[in-house]
Amino acid sequence: MKKLWLEFLVLGLMLAGCQETDVQDMVSGPELVSCDPSDGARDLVGSTLTVTMMFDRSIRCPADREAGISVDGGASIGEVAASANKIDIEVLELKPGKTYTVTVPEGAVLGYGSNQKAAEEIRVTFSMNEVDAYSPADPDSMKSLVNPNASREALYVYNFLFEQIGKKTLSGVQSSHSHKNDFVDFIYDHTGKHPALAGYDFLFLQFSPTPSDWGWVQNYNDISAPREQWGANGLVTYMWHWNVPDSKEAWDNGVNNYNFDGYAFYSDQTSFDIREALKEGTWQHDFIMKDIKEVAGYLQLLEDENIPVIWRPLHEAAGNYDLYGSDGAWFWWGRHGAEPCKQLWRLLYDRLVNVYGLDNLIWVWTVDVTKWAEDQYLDWYPGDEYVDILGVDIYAQDTEAKTRQYQALVDLTGGEKLVAISECGNIPDPEKCMEAGNRWSWFMVWCATDSVGNITLNSPDWSYNTLEYWNNVIGSPYVLNREDMPSFK
Repeated sequence: MKKLWLEFLVLGLMLAGCQETDVQDMVSGPELVSCDPSDGARDLVGSTLTVTMMFDRSIRCPADREAGISVDGGASIGEVAASANKIDIEVLELKPGKTYTVTVPEGAVLGYGSNQKAAEEIRVTFSMNEVDAYSPADPDSMKSLVNPNASREALYVYNFLFEQIGKKTLSGVQSSHSHKNDFVDFIYDHTGKHPALAGYDFLFLQFSPTPSDWGWVQNYNDISAPREQWGANGLVTYMWHWNVPDSKEAWDNGVNNYNFDGYAFYSDQTSFDIREALKEGTWQHDFIMKDIKEVAGYLQLLEDENIPVIWRPLHEAAGNYDLYGSDGAWFWWGRHGAEPCKQLWRLLYDRLVNVYGLDNLIWVWTVDVTKWAEDQYLDWYPGDEYVDILGVDIYAQDTEAKTRQYQALVDLTGGEKLVAISECGNIPDPEKCMEAGNRWSWFMVWCATDSVGNITLNSPDWSYNTLEYWNNVIGSPYVLNREDMPSFK
């Protein structure tokens, strides 16, 4: 029995010694295996970027240690997120032509498990591309926007567009309603260039943010996508498929339950009456005033960051291509004719500019086509004092220059306003447009998706936008892409 007791004592001492050795001989800390951008990267663009560091094992970055992560040169650190074996570090306020170093101090990154050392200090240095700052060709005779208090950035963008007339057309794409740069990035992945103009839509205004259990979240308070586009010297445009309720009960249910029942923007899907909405004291008027205030708040977020918005509300009021019957008024804001629609436009302008003080908007009016009757354009036009740019939405199975539509827009204001292809399927050939003298300011390709919702370059309705054609358009000497743009900051 004594011998057995001594054996247990010896075994216990041996185990204790092993445990002490394990604690003292800790394994090495997490090691960096890759970084994007890499250390020494050059010619980066944008005012914001995310430094992604990948490690050889799962890591954690305790919140109390994140504060130690820093960047020099006047930039700042935004969000820091660690997951699995990577850490994402958002870097803000980057300037063209400057070099920055992000420093992750020793101990800021830890491995999972107690028997590991902390990662050593990590330094990543990168340089931003030297981008030319925009300077008006003739500062003494700059074009004015309809808002006399328009921001400097909005004025610069507007005058830049005037300077491109007859020389360059800006490439543009409309997002897939996700409030992300999904289509912008998709075009870059296939062509090596980003579109100069990125389009977004307040389609889900009443349901932002949408419930997380829907599988996606639409949050217009998150302006990271337009911020990224503007930070990389691209331009930003917003439109508004304005959903309205059939009744006050549908409004109440929709707001409270995130319920689409009773909401629509197509004329044949809602009985919402624009004429009632223009009368004070009606629930319809209360509804549109509430929505205008809400959209103003989201636009204010962009103005707070000096981001101008090419703003295109109330589009295609009387329809397009006569697809919805002989009257063509497929949106509720055009169902009762031109006069109420013009009143709503002016009301929207007054509220956003004069009441809510938004000075970052460039106002784009989309012509309204009923059976291609260009003589009806003037009936719907809100007036020169409310419109900066004219746009037309063109969906046709060809890539021709669209001379008839171009000339109709020019004639409407005697050539005083810029004109643009504010939506299209197949892209009008830039070379054909220039040869015809059609000086479009930009084209905006509507996002195509396949049967399960994945983004594609084209669709059966605009089949000419093949990969080869996209590359020809993006590479055209008559087209400006984001990489070709100056800085307006």
